[in-house]
Amino acid sequence: MEELRFDGRVAVVSGAGGGLGREYALLLASRGAKVVVNDLGTDRHGGGRDSTMAQNVVDEIRAAGGEAVANGDTVATPEGGGAIVEVALDSFGGIDILVHNATINRPGAFRDLAWEDFSAVLDVHVGGAFHLAKAAFPRMCDQGYGRVVLVASIAGLYGEKNLSAYATGKGAVMGLANALAMEGAEHGVTANCIVPAARTRLAEGRDTDGFPPWGSDLVAPAVGWLAHESCRASGEMYVALAGRIAQAYVAETRGVFRPEWTIEQVAQQLGEITDRSQQVTFAPVPSGFGDHLAYSFAMARGG
Repeated sequence: MEELRFDGRVAVVSGAGGGLGREYALLLASRGAKVVVNDLGTDRHGGGRDSTMAQNVVDEIRAAGGEAVANGDTVATPEGGGAIVEVALDSFGGIDILVHNATINRPGAFRDLAWEDFSAVLDVHVGGAFHLAKAAFPRMCDQGYGRVVLVASIAGLYGEKNLSAYATGKGAVMGLANALAMEGAEHGVTANCIVPAARTRLAEGRDTDGFPPWGSDLVAPAVGWLAHESCRASGEMYVALAGRIAQAYVAETRGVFRPEWTIEQVAQQLGEITDRSQQVTFAPVPSGFGDHLAYSFAMARGG
């Protein structure tokens, strides 16, 4: 198969100073993309600042013959998100690929979680996705091409104890990706989620000694494919960890129709309501929202 390259494309990768983001930036640059390496340089809880993290990755890319510039703006504010995209425009003349990978985590039991910590995590994950997409997505639509990859999480799909803020933020970006996919469809812009896991500093504190190899390099190719012009997937989620790549999606049971319901009837028919033998799915693109309504309405009309 011919090598899939990104010559002439401009990519912004947030949180690219280490871990997964670094691997995404290195891979895209090695295949010809011009990359804005963004990283505020905080610790995993969002504290501190280190401008050398992004610059070190840029130095790696340049040493290998690629093109990249470093950026240290925060994704958590409109001004920061806009400034990151402006670096791509000023340095390379455009933006074709956006990978929002920046992350922080403030773990703890929900009963003890302060709003300040909860909102700080959402500012990076959800706010960051919004601010970067707000600056990049309209430009992509206007030029008739773009690839948006938002980084979700297994915690966003399935939850995890003591990670309520992180799980909420990662779950929310899935909804945003679906909305962008629908709005970008007529303009040549796709939006998808990657659901990764890898040995990064966010995994510190977990007992991973018995894990198989699960480096960031095993995730990056899936992100590279979602960012490539040949990828037509949009509004989809792909899982990548420890060498396994899979598609995640929402499914529903067929359900039960009644013209009227009581609480008791819900309880009595719960087995049929939750029967998974006839599952249905609705792809976000091109019309998952409407397809979902139509399916339910058809049952109501006797279909």
